[in-house]
Amino acid sequence: MSSADRLLERNRAFKATGAYEGLSMLPREPVFVVTCLDPRVDPAAFLGLALGDAPVVRNAGGRVTEAVIDDIAFISYLVGVMMTEGPLFEVAVIHHTGCGTGFLADAGFRHAFANRTGLDESSLADSAVIDPEQTVAADVKRLLASPKVSERITAAGYVYDLDTGLVRMTVAPAQPAARPV
Repeated sequence: MSSADRLLERNRAFKATGAYEGLSMLPREPVFVVTCLDPRVDPAAFLGLALGDAPVVRNAGGRVTEAVIDDIAFISYLVGVMMTEGPLFEVAVIHHTGCGTGFLADAGFRHAFANRTGLDESSLADSAVIDPEQTVAADVKRLLASPKVSERITAAGYVYDLDTGLVRMTVAPAQPAARPV
């Protein structure tokens, strides 16, 4: 018996609801969420997102990596083709308190993990979320500085507090700087 059998049973119940039928590729909410893969940090739960509401990218720490920037660039281009005028969406970068990536700040843990995976220790150290306000600000800055992202998006930073269940804005929405043509 697979560990996922209960999930497949839930999937059959989901199918019976028909909630997946007729959804548009364009989300109902003009927001793109980037957050952590931690099971305590499910944006469907803490933001009340439903199927079809918003694109969501989850990775360790909710960090804005090159892969995340590429995803945002792709989605903004796709939406821009469909909506030729006006703003596209806000990217909500959400880090959280008590993030497991904090273990990467420990040199011994980081060294052992790097040896096990072949990943670069300095890159691992840079990906640790110890102070979510600081890391979310750095990630929003990185996103807005990328020449890959559309000038029609905005990005803002948020911190989700695991102890209170509240999300608070820590970096106000901003657009990428205008680029020379």
